[in-house]
Amino acid sequence: MADAIKTTALTKYYGKARGIIDLELKVTQGDFFGFIGPNGAGKSTTIRTLLGLLSPTGGRAEIFGKNILTHKEEILADTGYMPSEASFYRNRKVREIISLSASLRGTDRAQDCAAEAARLCERLELDTEKKICQLSLGNRKKVSVVCALQHKPRLCILDEPTSGLDPLMQREFFEILKERNREGATIFLSSHVLSEVQRHCRHAAVIREGRLLASDRIENLGYTGAKQVTVRGLAKPPLLKNIRDVKQNGDAMTFLYSGSPNALLETLAPLPLTDITIAEPDLEEIFLHYYTPQDSQKEDL
Repeated sequence: MADAIKTTALTKYYGKARGIIDLELKVTQGDFFGFIGPNGAGKSTTIRTLLGLLSPTGGRAEIFGKNILTHKEEILADTGYMPSEASFYRNRKVREIISLSASLRGTDRAQDCAAEAARLCERLELDTEKKICQLSLGNRKKVSVVCALQHKPRLCILDEPTSGLDPLMQREFFEILKERNREGATIFLSSHVLSEVQRHCRHAAVIREGRLLASDRIENLGYTGAKQVTVRGLAKPPLLKNIRDVKQNGDAMTFLYSGSPNALLETLAPLPLTDITIAEPDLEEIFLHYYTPQDSQKEDL
């Protein structure tokens, strides 16, 4: 079985400006995959290059085993794309935009698209009689969701899809994606919101400054051996090696600790603590070290 997405040394420069550099990315069919990075890391450049909207400077990429340069139309027929910022004809009604999007898939699929679009609009509480210029950002996002998913694509590529959606609509949106994934679709979700990646994705890749830093199962990416320690009753951090990311919130102090548990307990035992909690850190805490500058990372290590 071919991978849903596979890149080999994929590179894109804008003149002399960096886009992405030597990207080696692999997404298996049927996966729910997160693509993580801060703004400007290269997430959108990667996606637009995969879809043929940008020409690569170097390297190679395939979707379902097909070269993105020579099989562009076939790839797009199997793909649903939701950009981070979608623009529509302002004076057109929602139903007209959705119908136009469906017509681009060919007349043989238009009827199926119409039925699925109606279901999606109902679930997302989208008024199809309103004009685009009358919609809030969240409702324009909903239009983008329907346009991307109404033809039931084998691959869903979603670039920062939840910005602008309220929490209830975000939950419904992810329910729709989970259903599609259970039916066999591959979900490729670009995001800088780590909590939603941790909650919904099985695998993820981390990109920073155009380069891929890591790609693995969510639990493996987040595992560093560190524990999140919260203590109450201390005015300053304990004299311990291997602690970082110290935060003070009222009488509670939190830090990441990656040393010996015995050394931690021996150091804390004589201190005037009123409470202590030792837990696994969440993904957001762990991934901070991917985003910090290289020199800071070396100091932490």
